[in-house]
Amino acid sequence: MAQLKKVLAGSFAVMMAATLMAGCGDSSSSKADTASKADGGDTSAADGGESKAEAVAPDNAEKLDGLASDKVVNIYCWNTEFKDRFEKYYWPARDTALWDGVKYHFEVNTNEGNVYQTKLDEALSTQANDEMKIDIFLVEADYALKYVNGTAASDVKATIGLTDDDLKDQYKYTKDVMTDSNGVLKGVSWQATPGLFLYNANYAKDVFGTDDPAEIQKQLSDWTKFEAAAAKLKEKDIAIVSGFDDTYRCFSNNVSAPWVTDNKITVDPKIKEWVDQTKKFTDNGWNNKTSLWDANWAAGQKIDGKTFGYFYSTWGIPFCLLPNTLETATKDGGKEEVGNGGYGLWRACEGPQAYFWGGTWICGCATADNNDIVKDIMKKMTCDAEIMAKITEGEQDYTNNKAAIKKLIDGGYTNPFLGGQNHLALLTEAADKLDLSNKLSAYDQGCNEKFQGAMKDYFLGNSTYDEALEKFKTDVTQVYSNLTF
Repeated sequence: MAQLKKVLAGSFAVMMAATLMAGCGDSSSSKADTASKADGGDTSAADGGESKAEAVAPDNAEKLDGLASDKVVNIYCWNTEFKDRFEKYYWPARDTALWDGVKYHFEVNTNEGNVYQTKLDEALSTQANDEMKIDIFLVEADYALKYVNGTAASDVKATIGLTDDDLKDQYKYTKDVMTDSNGVLKGVSWQATPGLFLYNANYAKDVFGTDDPAEIQKQLSDWTKFEAAAAKLKEKDIAIVSGFDDTYRCFSNNVSAPWVTDNKITVDPKIKEWVDQTKKFTDNGWNNKTSLWDANWAAGQKIDGKTFGYFYSTWGIPFCLLPNTLETATKDGGKEEVGNGGYGLWRACEGPQAYFWGGTWICGCATADNNDIVKDIMKKMTCDAEIMAKITEGEQDYTNNKAAIKKLIDGGYTNPFLGGQNHLALLTEAADKLDLSNKLSAYDQGCNEKFQGAMKDYFLGNSTYDEALEKFKTDVTQVYSNLTF
């Protein structure tokens, strides 16, 4: 997901779903489609004035005249998250000899409506003859295998040159996402995105007599206890979660097999468990019948919003929950400080199930002509413990480096938004439990979105489960005509 960077008001898209992120307030999201900063020409030094390589403005063809492809590091992405970190953390640490006479260019296309993938695929199809070849492109977990199991992404070790020793402190699940069917690693990430349960401390004290994370965890440590807590909260007219989708990742991350195998779609028993649970929660009034990112879902994050908690991974805390709970938004002059709405009045615990949500991976393009620079970027942005620690401190990313995270935990890291809680320790426990082997397919984005959407009529009592399932089958095969059930 900025030391709580402010967002340019625009559309938002989440990491694991290319849906409009209307509920994330005015904060800059690691999943944000901040097209307003996509001009590629802002090269002011993030470290306070150091001269930077000139970025090539995509809308100014004159700047491209006579420019050789190997003199431009061309990076495809869907928002400015990586560009911001690249300029602030990589650029001051870059190998200056490699960059002598070389420019960089960020080609940014919105993630909404699959525009990014469409534009990327078009560019990759003409890569061999392009005047400006792609050197790096970014992907998300829900569609990563589309590129990982194809020919577009380079072997991180054999082609780019990173070693097992370079990669030793990265979390296994982040490598699972980018490992192809032959065991070849095709991408790396600077972030890990394990999830927690974030809860309203005022409601915790009122209903459970304490807001202590260890004590609240005892109330929520498995789904049976979670349901008992939901019933208790309901007595005070408080929903334990906001809507239909809130617990989804806890189940979808723990399936026994991918959505798609050999072009056949299968609804895993874990996904059906989510359906049964959500129907029960809806019928019992244990949720507020909202949908992810809608206005009512976001409103529940106010400190008096009648919603006890939200399942969020690392980026969700600074980029969604924090801005949504403020009484006065930062764009209106509000400050991120105790006294402004719910700032400082939220806490985190593990919740009933380990899960992850989101993440962005860096791929080197197989036909790139700047692999030496790609290696320098990947190594410094995903393997350098010192840089990783700076990113966590500056941006609240949970960085993909165990040594960096341990150093911060041991140094007494605290999060003022969470009342001074050191939530990195909880995230470390969650990240170590994640295993995505044999759980991902190239079709996950569409399957997840269409299934969640189809089930809403069932949750609301407007259809049977079988009718909702048939709607899913129709909707998803319209997106992926090559798939069957």
